[in-house]
Amino acid sequence: MRVGSLRIVRSSADYDAAVSFYRDLVGLPVIDGFHGSYGEDGTIFGLPDSPTHLEIVRSTQTSSPIDPFDQLVFYLQDQASVDDATKKLLDNGVRPVRDQHPYWEANGGITFLDPDGRGLIYASWVYGRDRQPSESPP
Repeated sequence: MRVGSLRIVRSSADYDAAVSFYRDLVGLPVIDGFHGSYGEDGTIFGLPDSPTHLEIVRSTQTSSPIDPFDQLVFYLQDQASVDDATKKLLDNGVRPVRDQHPYWEANGGITFLDPDGRGLIYASWVYGRDRQPSESPP
């Protein structure tokens, strides 16, 4: 398979709040948007220096169940990067979840919820490049 790009699409029952969350608090740049395209409204976010996109589409449902494993994980370069990424969230009253998955607890992740209740996780190490903190030698 020769992948040129990857886009993850999520519907949102709270579309305007979700767009604001990912644009203004998470800091993802909006690279495109559409209104009434095949009956849908959506916003496409880019990731810096990456051909990976996140698309949020206005849901026609008022709510839907969210699976606890519906998460976006951002593996950042170091703790300073995590601190920088979480600052705007914290400054705007978005608090980390108290009881996050034990994997993230053991590996130093910090979990927030977006306006639809989906997980947004920041980790201070890069999967596949760095050793997971829980695997570090004693």
